[in-house]
Amino acid sequence: MKTSPLFTDLYEFTMMQGYFDQQMDQVAVFEFFVRKLPEQRNFLVAAGLQQVVEYLENLSFSDADINYLRSTGFFHEQFLTHLKDVTFEGNVHGVPEGTVVFAGEPLVRITAPLPVAQLVETRIINILMFQTMIASKAVRMRLTAPEEVLIDFGLRRAHGEEAGLLAARAGYLAGLDGTATVQAGLLFDLPIFGTMAHSFVQAHESEMEAFRNFAKSQPDNVVLLIDTYDTEKGAEKVVALAPELSAQNISIKGVRIDSGDLVESARKVRAILDRGGLKNTKIFLSSSLDEYVLAAIKTADAPVDGYGIGTRMITSSDYPYLDCSYKLVEYAGKGRRKRSSGKETWPGPKQVYRQYDDNGFLHKDILTVDGDALPGKPLIQTIMENGKLIQPLPSLRASRDHAQAELTSLPEPFRRVDTTTTYTLEISSALRLLTEQVDATRDNIA
Repeated sequence: MKTSPLFTDLYEFTMMQGYFDQQMDQVAVFEFFVRKLPEQRNFLVAAGLQQVVEYLENLSFSDADINYLRSTGFFHEQFLTHLKDVTFEGNVHGVPEGTVVFAGEPLVRITAPLPVAQLVETRIINILMFQTMIASKAVRMRLTAPEEVLIDFGLRRAHGEEAGLLAARAGYLAGLDGTATVQAGLLFDLPIFGTMAHSFVQAHESEMEAFRNFAKSQPDNVVLLIDTYDTEKGAEKVVALAPELSAQNISIKGVRIDSGDLVESARKVRAILDRGGLKNTKIFLSSSLDEYVLAAIKTADAPVDGYGIGTRMITSSDYPYLDCSYKLVEYAGKGRRKRSSGKETWPGPKQVYRQYDDNGFLHKDILTVDGDALPGKPLIQTIMENGKLIQPLPSLRASRDHAQAELTSLPEPFRRVDTTTTYTLEISSALRLLTEQVDATRDNIA
């Protein structure tokens, strides 16, 4: 999906013209990072790099774009003429999608002439914050229910079309089994799932007729919604219908419950199905689920095989944003940093080295200047050089596998969704020294 270069804040263009006027077009380095984690988020899962790359690869201005900017009255003609030739020809470094990351660690680094590196700020934050936020919420569902089927049901509650599509992608990357969003299945090659709505049952003269007609229409996908009128009676009708369908070589794969006391309903329905010989028919739950509800259901040992995860995941309802930034760390070969109280940054292009304990679990990360060789695994990789990918990005399924492997390296306290655990991010002596040098230089200039 091509993103218009106008999909940004006005101040990116006003600054860009200011740079143009002063011929400030030397190389700049910006880094995207999360300042601090929300409470009870012990880690994040990096997501969205694919869309960042696609955006940068396609960055260009059409005549219509330039004509609109001209109509605003903010920009002079020399600058607008210059925009016709603007593309992204810089470098991108970043952590692979699916990587477990922590506050203060760069997820993406952009190196390009200052005006272009500035221009792309808003869209890069927009992409990375949203997908990382959703992936980090979805992975909590997977950690809570590691064996159950988890499906993204959130499209209708998403904040717009793109949010619904990218949330389906981020959820799958984080470990969900698929999505109900058909277009996401097409765009990202995701498994798609779907059953029926209450309206299908209501449109028929009887619940039994609705079940029968749906089964005949979808013989390989018979999952019946049984709580439109009375959940237990719905389950009994499923049992009564099963022999008729079996004679037609149609099996009932599952039933879905979308209201009421989910734990109690699941227990009663399981008993009804088992008595009726439908021990292999699965029970699927939906209705305002999140990791806390899933944890309560599992603690109650309810007989549930899968969940539809909707509103609370696709809006990350408990923490619907990340405190993140895209900050200048170097310009014209000199380190730059922000010193505002509570929002200080570290200067210079950086690398993160990850160290593990003897059992293969995460021990600590070290943030240092790029090029400083330290023990551990370097997380930040070269993605693009001179505006071109150096090699194809991993497929979404490969990134999903990477995310699952990353989870196995998390110590147990970090995997819990009900407690907050702090991870060690050590600042190297080389980075501290650079910071002192940058501060001394800026103080002398001031």
